Amino acid sequence: MKLKQISIPLENSPGRLQETTQALGDAGINLHALTLSEAADYGVLRLLVSNVSKARQIMMEKQFPARIDDVIAVEIEDQAGSLANVLKPLNEANISVRYMYAFSGFDNNRAVMIFNFSDPDKAIEVLQKTGQNILSAEAFGILDGTES
Repeated sequence: MKLKQISIPLENSPGRLQETTQALGDAGINLHALTLSEAADYGVLRLLVSNVSKARQIMMEKQFPARIDDVIAVEIEDQAGSLANVLKPLNEANISVRYMYAFSGFDNNRAVMIFNFSDPDKAIEVLQKTGQNILSAEAFGILDGTES
């Protein structure tokens, strides 16, 4: 139930984000979720895309170093305290959240949290035991996006 996410370091300069997203769009790759974080003179663009291997190939051809990371998408209630309730058993299991981002869910009462955990396999186990809805690559329409 891990998803494959592409991570691309980008210089903080005009046009770099547009150039990246244009190349993916021109190749017919849909962006399902993304975040861009700043770190000094560069940022890290993290994307869930419709075709992970094709997106990575395009980025490498454009000389944008790109790596593939495992993330886990969890659909939660969009109400006060929901995130804390998801995190509590993970904390009790000594699992750290390295980073996360979110977007409005597939319906109005739900949100989707994308997590990168210190121990993704253990996190999946804890999330399943606590009845959390872990989303598959198929739910996102992602090709080449899961690991067995």
